[in-house]
Amino acid sequence: MSARGTVAENRTVVVIGGGIGGLSASIQAAAEGLDVTLLERAAHLGGKMRALEVADRKIDSGPTVMTMRWAFEQLFEAAGRSLDAYVTLEPLDVLARHGWPDGSRLDLFAEIDRTVHAITNFASAADGEGYRRFCAHVEQIYAIVEAPFLKSERPALRSIVGAKGLRGALEFLTIDWHRSMWKALESFFPDPRLRQLFGRYATYFGSSPFRCPATLNLIAHVERVGVWRVAGGMTKLAEALATLAGELGVRIRTQAAVERVRVRDGRAVGVELASGELLDADAVIVNAAPQAVASGKLGDELRDSVRLDRHEGRSLSAVTWSALARTRGFPLAHHSVLFSSDYPAEFRALERGELIDEPTVYVCAQDRDETPPEPDARPEWGEPERLLILVNAPARGDEDPWSAAELEALRARSFAVMAAAGLELDLIEARQTTPTQFERLFPATGGALYGSATHSMMAPFRRPPARAKLGGLYLAGGGTHPGAGIPMVCLSGQIAGRSAAADLRR
Repeated sequence: MSARGTVAENRTVVVIGGGIGGLSASIQAAAEGLDVTLLERAAHLGGKMRALEVADRKIDSGPTVMTMRWAFEQLFEAAGRSLDAYVTLEPLDVLARHGWPDGSRLDLFAEIDRTVHAITNFASAADGEGYRRFCAHVEQIYAIVEAPFLKSERPALRSIVGAKGLRGALEFLTIDWHRSMWKALESFFPDPRLRQLFGRYATYFGSSPFRCPATLNLIAHVERVGVWRVAGGMTKLAEALATLAGELGVRIRTQAAVERVRVRDGRAVGVELASGELLDADAVIVNAAPQAVASGKLGDELRDSVRLDRHEGRSLSAVTWSALARTRGFPLAHHSVLFSSDYPAEFRALERGELIDEPTVYVCAQDRDETPPEPDARPEWGEPERLLILVNAPARGDEDPWSAAELEALRARSFAVMAAAGLELDLIEARQTTPTQFERLFPATGGALYGSATHSMMAPFRRPPARAKLGGLYLAGGGTHPGAGIPMVCLSGQIAGRSAAADLRR
């Protein structure tokens, strides 16, 4: 009998949390032959991959596109399935459209030559050539870190450098860890608007481009090599994962809040639900913020089981509006970013824990197809469409620091930024989500959406690994290795599922 068959006979796993990390961990563990039960306290699965109903229409109000599709393909292949059989992925030709208060606009494309041409016309030949050099630079960084970091169960600086000897040490010097993202961008782009544009990628990791290491410029490479929208909305991806989990025999229970993880003889042995029901398990995988575990929200005996990074602090949160609106003036793409006139001032405000006076605004126009109108178009009022509007905010949701009037003033300022870039909105209905509400959805985070910030070279190495200090306890999610973003969270779930299976075989 195979090792997987032996495990399947008598080894059980309980997964707490039905976000992408928990679903991925459940699928991986079941594919390894374990008997899996997935518990989710909410009525729906998906975690941050959620949709809100506005004017009887569902609006994606979390992640809006997929990158690194290989992470999900790898998960489905582990289960003997094909990702394409479960979801339809539509590649975006225009990766994102960008606008500034001076009326200038710029599209980024998957094809380097098209973007070079666009940047040259937008800024200068030097900036166009700078983009070509930038692409080569970040592609090299990604190639160096992909295997030893993204695909590693527990990366360590010593092992990354030491595995290749002198060559490894020399490669490490080229991943641009010694300067900030912003400083690196100055060496590629004379035009300050382009530094603002590519500095935006730091916020995809919940960090500041003025503080995070330039290594994170690799996010631009990840997006350039492929961005896909999910037909029917991002929640279709969560539904596909749930379907696959069910096919593998995972028992999925929603509205099943866990009160605590049960511990005996220094090992996790099951869970107690808020209803008082007890479930035994040989291993427990927690798809929640590591801070929730360390703060005792799943039991006092787990407080010392997670190593937390005390250096970096929380990542960014956000204020969002899931809206149905008519638009005119700016030809929205699926992804559009409308910039403020003073980018450094935004991050100074965030550092002070304040709402931004003039925030850069992200807009996801979910009814736009993959080929938007030309960037210089000036469309008139159209039909009502679904929008997710987002601005960055400090992760102070556990303090509930802002009044309704202050949040309404932020909304007015955000809409003014959009208007300055040419986008007018006729708002029909909107639902606002604040850091306080994100804290309620994801306890012990303050509403931080990306785990810890990444403001030093060592921050990625200090994220909690899948294996907790307590035997039989495993972690998955954006607060653990390899980090935030749906493909990274998917990878974290795979690592947790494989780790549990490997340990139980022993």
